Amino acid sequence: MSDQAVVYVVDDDAQARKAVATLVEAMGLPVQSYGSAEDFLAAYDGRRPACLVTDVRMMGMSGLELQEELIRQGKPMSVIVMTGFANTPGTVRAMKNGALTLLEKPCRDDELWEAIRNGLAADREALAEGQTVDELRRRYATLTAKEREVLKHISAGDANKIVARRMGVSLRTVELHRQSVFQKMGADSLAELVRMVVALEGENKSAPA
Repeated sequence: MSDQAVVYVVDDDAQARKAVATLVEAMGLPVQSYGSAEDFLAAYDGRRPACLVTDVRMMGMSGLELQEELIRQGKPMSVIVMTGFANTPGTVRAMKNGALTLLEKPCRDDELWEAIRNGLAADREALAEGQTVDELRRRYATLTAKEREVLKHISAGDANKIVARRMGVSLRTVELHRQSVFQKMGADSLAELVRMVVALEGENKSAPA
C-alpha cells in the first residue's frame, strides 16, 4: 500500500475519459485511465488509498459489474459512478454495491472534484480501519484456546470468580490468563479490550458467507 492516493478512470468514451483525467491532474493527483473494465482489472494491483470513477454503460463489463467484481475479489475502494442514462434500478444497484455517489453526465467540474476528494478521504479512513482490524486479528491469533475462552467471558462482563467456575479452573488461573490476554491484545483497560472484541466481531459479521 502507498500513502499516495490514486484516481482510476474507467470509461470507454475516450473524450469523457480524458476530461476526467485532466480534471484529476489539475487537482495534483496521480491518475490512471482505462478504456474498459477488463483492462483495469487486469492492471489493478489493489493499491490504496484510491478512488474509481467509472461509467455505467460500457462495452463489455459495465461499471456496475466492475463494482461487483472488485467486491468479489476483495479489493474495495471508493467508487464514483457516472452515467448519461440515470435510472432508479441502476442507481439503487450502484449504491447497494457501496458507490460513494452517482453523477449524471455531464456533471460540473466542481461537483466531480468534490466527489473525488470525498472518495479519497473515505477510502483513507476505510483503509486505516481495515489495517487496524488486521492488526487485532494478528494479536488475537497469538492467544491460546484458554485465553480466548477467558476473553469471551471477559467481554461478556463475567467476573473472574464466575469465569473460574464455568471453566472449572482456579481463580488464580483465570487471573493469569486475563493478564496475558491484556498483554497480547495490547489493551490498557477493559473498555479498550471490549472495543477490540466488538471490532473483530463486526469484521466477522461483514465477511461474505
